[in-house]
Order: sequence, then structure tokens, then C-alpha cells
Amino acid sequence: MVKKFKLIICLVLTVALMFAISACTAPADTGGGGGGGGDTASSTAPEQSTGGGGGIDASDDLYIGVYAITAHDYFYDHKLGLELAGEAYGVKTEFLGPADYNLDEMVNTLEQSIAKKPDGLIVCGFDNILTPGIDKAMDQGIPVVTVDADLPDSKRLAFTGTGNFGAGQLCAQSLVDMIGGKGKVAIVGQVLLTNINERAQGCIDIFDKYPDIEFIDDIVLPEGDDGIAATKTAALIQKYPDLAGICSLDGNSGGVATAIRESGKAGEIKVVAFDRSENVLNAIEEGWMSGTVVQQTALMPWYALTILYNLKHFSVPITTNNDAAGITGLPAYVDTGCVLVTMDNLEYFKR
Repeated sequence: MVKKFKLIICLVLTVALMFAISACTAPADTGGGGGGGGDTASSTAPEQSTGGGGGIDASDDLYIGVYAITAHDYFYDHKLGLELAGEAYGVKTEFLGPADYNLDEMVNTLEQSIAKKPDGLIVCGFDNILTPGIDKAMDQGIPVVTVDADLPDSKRLAFTGTGNFGAGQLCAQSLVDMIGGKGKVAIVGQVLLTNINERAQGCIDIFDKYPDIEFIDDIVLPEGDDGIAATKTAALIQKYPDLAGICSLDGNSGGVATAIRESGKAGEIKVVAFDRSENVLNAIEEGWMSGTVVQQTALMPWYALTILYNLKHFSVPITTNNDAAGITGLPAYVDTGCVLVTMDNLEYFKR
């Protein structure tokens, strides 16, 4: 029995020693700095850290999110997602941009962010006016990932956000089902923005499949303001008194809810909105709206930062030399998904 006990102790000590040797001789981080896979691993292992990233000390890394309309309730989750990702990876983050929809000011913010020489930029690609700034950053070696709205013709490396065409299809199909597949339907949304335009195209794709659905090609532009959305939607309801349904495709759906309430047609006109602002969720609860398509918004900057962090600190050797082969080693598109919220699951989405 004693011999057996001593044998067990020896085995335990041997296993412990093997783990210790393995830890001391573990391969160093290969770096990555742009996804190149042809370089040999660094001979010096990075300092250990309590931050994220498997022991890499990335505390000096800086990743900047550049946005507009930052005061809007919708972008609460963008800011939250960026902060949480920064904490998880042990890096610095900044969430910057004008409080209102001022694209000129957003361009200035992008220029100022480039001047800080961050390790990566996360840009909400509202409009092509941002493309020169994104290209400038990329030319200077600052990687860019777009979020929420994409600018695929820019030099950006990747996009993370909702697949907006599919999200528009979900919105429209839900509305069609609610009105029994027939009647006049309309779209409210800032369709001049790339992401909202994609949603509108997804809606129209569904509407076209139903012969008894009449799409009113009289799109309401809310101009980024709930008050304007309410006024213009009220005018739409007056113009089309037999309107059966509305797809409200952006963060100004609260204004649409106001117009429905004041028209006295709550329940008669079905509305499927977008996002989870408090006024939209309250409108569903009060019966002024039928549902809303909620994006997993916080995941957009989270995965964008993940892509940028991996680009800087890791490399997947897809080829013998990724840089020479033109391989970034990154996913070019990450669909963060969405879900339809109605009275059935409303309680889980309230903050």
C-alpha cells in the first residue's frame, strides 16, 4: 500500500514538472501587424498581462470609434460595446463624434482621430463623404473596420453590422403577415444613408412578392429627428387614409409612434419599427406599434475591435506569406444579426 502511495506521488510530481517545462518553453506571440504570415515568430515573448488577449500586454493599444448622432439613444449600445471590448482586451478605447447628424463634423473627427495614430479605427460608414478619410487612414497604415453602415468602395478592411437587406426583409415580412398579405404599405426612413437604403430595398423585395400589397413609393424622410418624423408621417396618413402598414427603418421610429397615436389609428395601421429605444418599446406596450426589429448593436464595435486586435497581435498563416499573397487573414463581413420584438418578448429588451 505504501509503495502504491509513493508511486502515485511520483506520477503527480512528474506531470506537474511536465506542465512547468511546457509553460517555460511555450512559443512566443507571432505578432501579425497586418496579417502577414510569412515572418518568423519573434524570439522575445511579450510581457504577461492581466488584460485580455491570452497574456499579451496591449495596454498601450488605442482603438477609436468615429460616429455621428452620438447623443441618440440608439448609439448607447455602440458606446457600451466598445467599452466592454476595450475592457476585455485590456486596451484603450475612445468613442468620438458629433452629438447630431453632422457629417462635416464627423469628417473632422475622423481627421483628428487619424492624427492620434491609433492602432485601429472603427467608423460608422454613414456616407461616402467619409471614404477619403478612411482611405487616408489605411494609406498611413491605420487599419479601419466599418460598423453599422458600410462603405465597401473604400479601402476599409472589414465590416461588422446587421445584414441590412435581410433585416429589411424581416421587417417587411412581419408587417405583411400582420396585415394579412394585402393593403397599402409605406416606408419611413432616412434612405439616403447606405444602411437604411439597404433595409428599404429588402422591404421592397418582400412587398413585390405579394400581388395584393400596394407599396406607396412615397418614402418619408425623417431627417434624423423624431419631430420631423411625426409631422411627415401624420401627413402621409392624411394623404392615404386607407394605409394598412408602415415599415419604419431607423432610429426615428418614436416619431412614427407619435403620429399613429395622434391620428387615432393605433391598431388599424400596423407599424414595424427598428431598434430598441425606450419610446419604441413603450409604443409597442401601449399598442401604437406592432413590433420592432432589434439589432445586436453592441456586437458591432465588439467584433470590429476583435478584428483590429487580432490583426495587430496575431497572424493565421493562410499562405507562406500573407502580405505578398494579398491575404489579410480577416473576415471581410460579419453579420451581427437581428431579432423581431413584439409583446411576446418585449420584457427582455427593456433596459
